Amino acid sequence: EVQLVESGGGVVQPGESLTLSCVASGFIFNDSRMNWVRRAPGKGLEWLSSIDPTGGATEYAASVKGRFTISRDNSKNTLYLQLNSLKTEDTATYYCQYSIEIYGKRSDFRGQGTQVTVSS
Repeated sequence: EVQLVESGGGVVQPGESLTLSCVASGFIFNDSRMNWVRRAPGKGLEWLSSIDPTGGATEYAASVKGRFTISRDNSKNTLYLQLNSLKTEDTATYYCQYSIEIYGKRSDFRGQGTQVTVSS
């Protein structure tokens, strides 16, 4: 059974930083591309970043590029997202996401999420 457990959220002021973590189990983590997504109040899921299985290649959405950094520790089955220079519009629930495609159908797995609130 795929399990993803996010943590590290909190309430911060604009300009501050947070580090989010996601512990994965139930699949071969070190052979899997991983993603971070978020859902802001009243909005849909927004993809933020992805990282290849080795951690050597990363991608970012324009809204977070240069401020957020994705990384992973395969020895700990853990995915990270470093959030710097936070803005009020970064307020959202953040999820790590694992996706698989079988016979052309994609399934996405996410944990319970961790809440990030940026407020002055």
